[in-house]
Amino acid sequence: MTTNANAETDRFGVRPGEIAVELPASFDAGLYFIGRIRTPWTRREDCPKNAGESDAVCTIELDPRYAAALDKVETCTHLIVLYWMDRARRDLVVQTPRHYGEGRGSFALRSPVRPNPIALSVVKLLKVEGTTLSIQNIDCLDNTPLLDIKPYFASVDAKPDAAVGWHRDRKPQDKN
Repeated sequence: MTTNANAETDRFGVRPGEIAVELPASFDAGLYFIGRIRTPWTRREDCPKNAGESDAVCTIELDPRYAAALDKVETCTHLIVLYWMDRARRDLVVQTPRHYGEGRGSFALRSPVRPNPIALSVVKLLKVEGTTLSIQNIDCLDNTPLLDIKPYFASVDAKPDAAVGWHRDRKPQDKN
């Protein structure tokens, strides 16, 4: 069933094994877009599968009202960027990634397709000019809404022993 919320993205269809649900009739919270992310990718199929796959220089254009919030951000080498994947479906709870061919729960994937299409990337900060940040290692379409920027602390954010079992346990021939 196609709803107004996913009519635009429904053109991507539902793959075999995927499960879509009816979305709630209303939202529970509101948020503010604090800027936009500018990237070279305008089509989903051109966008990197994950942020680490591209070293393209992209920019964050922060709304000028938040300029003071950037104080000392230039001292950071890396940032956590949260953004709203505004062109993603929101109704799939089981997805079949093309490169795996079998269904996975949406919360076990980093796909933008989820009830709240919030994405996260740890980006390398290259420079700050006014309210424009030059960054690398992001995986979103051009003009994606920005939700938040946080400093990345390797001392607390890095978890070297973290694992995703279904991904870790793939056979070598599956890793293409």
